[in-house]
Amino acid sequence: MALGEFELIDRYFRRPVRRSPLGIGDDCALLAPRPGMQLAVSSDMLVEGRHFLSTVAPERLGHKALAVNLSDLAACGAEPLACTLAISMPRVDEPFLAGLACGLHTLAEQHDIELVGGDTTAGPLNLCITVFGEVPTGQALLRHGARPGDDLWVSHAIGGGIGDARLALEVFRGNLVLPGEQFDRVRLAMELPQPRVALGLALRGIASAAIDLSDGLLGDLRHVLRRSGAAFHAGGEAGTSGDGPQALGAWLQDEALPRSPILNHQPAAMQRECLLFGGDDYELLFTAASAQRVAVERAAQGAGVAVARIGQIVQTPGVQLLDAQSRPIALQGQAFDHFKT
Repeated sequence: MALGEFELIDRYFRRPVRRSPLGIGDDCALLAPRPGMQLAVSSDMLVEGRHFLSTVAPERLGHKALAVNLSDLAACGAEPLACTLAISMPRVDEPFLAGLACGLHTLAEQHDIELVGGDTTAGPLNLCITVFGEVPTGQALLRHGARPGDDLWVSHAIGGGIGDARLALEVFRGNLVLPGEQFDRVRLAMELPQPRVALGLALRGIASAAIDLSDGLLGDLRHVLRRSGAAFHAGGEAGTSGDGPQALGAWLQDEALPRSPILNHQPAAMQRECLLFGGDDYELLFTAASAQRVAVERAAQGAGVAVARIGQIVQTPGVQLLDAQSRPIALQGQAFDHFKT
């Protein structure tokens, strides 16, 4: 007999919980942050054909669905607490559900986060996770704190870099051919991103602004420049701004952008496309005063990741990519946008 909605939830998603006295099964989960803490809340949706391919292993899909949300908590310097999962699917597929649940629960256990509710329904395959974290009041990393003169940093795996997820996508699109082992490596970057939660926690009080890389380095950097520019011109208060004169600017050093050995062997144009416009990296892009360089390196070492100092924030709007002789390199490409790309 086919599983119904509630049997499905009981079999694959119900787990013992500690942080919510109710867990799965009531209309709402109840969460209470510790005294002196603020709740950090974020939601991300993964849609088949838009955010993942139908060929992805369900274990990897479960991992990624939670990882992209944990990455948002990392960018705020928040400690994960709990999550909810809303899922629609065309039919009940138990092997798929078993793999999905395994991938999700495995990553959740690594970060001590609990599934406390959600929803299931019939429809196109679509997963939406909401995560809850906590951060000491007033200590969250936000996008609007960058100031002229701050260093610009990006995290990456030790021995790796950014842009590999986009490289895998180019293989899937038929625009590139990689040997089997190399393709497997870049596909891991695309399907099993590692949220930098430990680094986000370590950067509290050190970084001036932060964002996670989901839509491409240049696109996400421009979010920081717009928000920080509005705050800078408003005397430190967060505000909103377009790409006009209130935005800050930045220069990037091309050779400082961290590349994996696989990406480093691609043509220069492909490298820059993947590095600057690729997306799906889920690394942290952050700023910090130059006096914090040693503190940033220590924070990364303690978190078990690498960081690269890739440029600097400037007051003049716009982004420049510079070569080894500090000559501008033309920027051609577009960051990911759900309704334009």
